[in-house]
Amino acid sequence: MPSPRSSLWIGALFAVGVAGAGAVGVITAANESTENVQRIEDLEDVLVARDGPAENYLLIGSDTREGSDPNAPDFGGIGDEGEVQGRRSDTIMILRQEEDGNGAALVSIPRDLWVDIAGDAGESRINSAYNDGADVLAETITNELGIPINHVVDIDFFGFKNLVDAIGGTEMCFLFATRDLESGLSQEPGCNTLDGVQALAYSRSRNYEEFRDGDWQKDPTADLGRIDRQQRFIDSTVNTTLRKLQRNPFLASELIEAVSDSVRLDPGLDPLAAAGTLRKAFSSGFTTYQLPVRGDTINGASILLLEPEAEPILDYFRGTGPLPPPQDSGDRSDNGAGAESGEG
Repeated sequence: MPSPRSSLWIGALFAVGVAGAGAVGVITAANESTENVQRIEDLEDVLVARDGPAENYLLIGSDTREGSDPNAPDFGGIGDEGEVQGRRSDTIMILRQEEDGNGAALVSIPRDLWVDIAGDAGESRINSAYNDGADVLAETITNELGIPINHVVDIDFFGFKNLVDAIGGTEMCFLFATRDLESGLSQEPGCNTLDGVQALAYSRSRNYEEFRDGDWQKDPTADLGRIDRQQRFIDSTVNTTLRKLQRNPFLASELIEAVSDSVRLDPGLDPLAAAGTLRKAFSSGFTTYQLPVRGDTINGASILLLEPEAEPILDYFRGTGPLPPPQDSGDRSDNGAGAESGEG
């Protein structure tokens, strides 16, 4: 499997947890929890009906501060609704699931990708589309990238932390002392088990630094480096989750409960039905991609534009081309992170 940020960084982790339902008690708990999951409105004119064997899931990591706890250890790095109001898309990914779970692939969409926002908003970074709702983001992706969206899964910071804690943390390996003074990340060299707080600080980090040659050196790749780290984190977390679910299927109930208050789904998504095929796909390995982009400046703002090499990846997620070869290190951002995914 290629070395991948995410990942299952958001909604897909929820799906793996739900998919662990195998015993009667677990299924009952799953049904009770998923019945209470909040549904996303205004998607009926945006989502595309399934036409073929595959389905595309839009996975959104929201940075909403609703429900922020001032006593939480990472409150200083997250803040409250007074600092960040409403919901913004902190992470955007497309998960493509093949027929009956026979394979899956994930592509991360950079937050700073410059696009024409659906509606009357004009051109802007793609993450701004979510300011007007998940429906506007989904429509923007379909219009600008040509990718049909069949389902939407949206999970916030707090659901992410709870989910990581429910599986007992995720192990990540660091070659150097690592920090991010803004997100609160702080790790010593070695393979360390990250709890929910540190996992979120790692996945959110945009000012990633390593202590090399007697000095703190900042990762120059910004959001692209963050995408790579998120995908590495997903690789490790998926492996950890599936392995623990095999040993203890009742863990699924804890995972479902951990995120049921923090996840939102489109009205037509049946979590239990979808999770069964997703778990099969993840168990056999999944491929992750980064869209080749180049930096540019528009009206004084640093933005990203797609390179022509992105087309084969986009064609696969559009349903018009084959699965591209896995990207090697030369195709991915060289973020100097020194972090390799491990198994917890």
